[in-house]
Amino acid sequence: MKEHIKPKEVKDIKLAVVLQKNDTFKTDDWNVYLINEKDQDLEMVLILVYGFNETQKTAPMRHKMDKLPAHTVAKIEFIEDSVLKKLDNYFKISFFVGNEMFEKEFIIKRDSVNTENAKPLELFNGELGVILT
Repeated sequence: MKEHIKPKEVKDIKLAVVLQKNDTFKTDDWNVYLINEKDQDLEMVLILVYGFNETQKTAPMRHKMDKLPAHTVAKIEFIEDSVLKKLDNYFKISFFVGNEMFEKEFIIKRDSVNTENAKPLELFNGELGVILT
C-alpha cells in the first residue's frame, strides 16, 4: 500500500527559527515555526523532529496539527541553544491538501542558527531569525 502513496513536490512551505523573549523565564529562546504560504489549508499535518551528529541522535519527537490555514504560521517547538550548536536538526513535514499527500524535509545544520546569522524577519515583527525553504 505504501508504494501507492507518492508524495508531491512541496512549494510555499517554510520553517522559521526565531529568537524570542520568554517573559516567564526571562530568557531569549529559539522557537521553530511552520509557515504555510499556500493558498490552501494544510490538513492532518504530521511533523517528525530529531537532532543528530556523527555520534549522537536524540529521541524523535512528533507533533500533529489538524489544520494549518492558508497564509498562516504555527509554532512547532522550542529548541535549546546547545542543541542548535551541537546537532543537526531534522524536520519531516507531512500533510494533505485536499486528497493529495505532500512531504517536505528540512535540516537545520548545527551552529547555522545563531544571532550572527539571524536577520530581522518581517513576518515576526522584526524579531531575529532564519528562514529555511
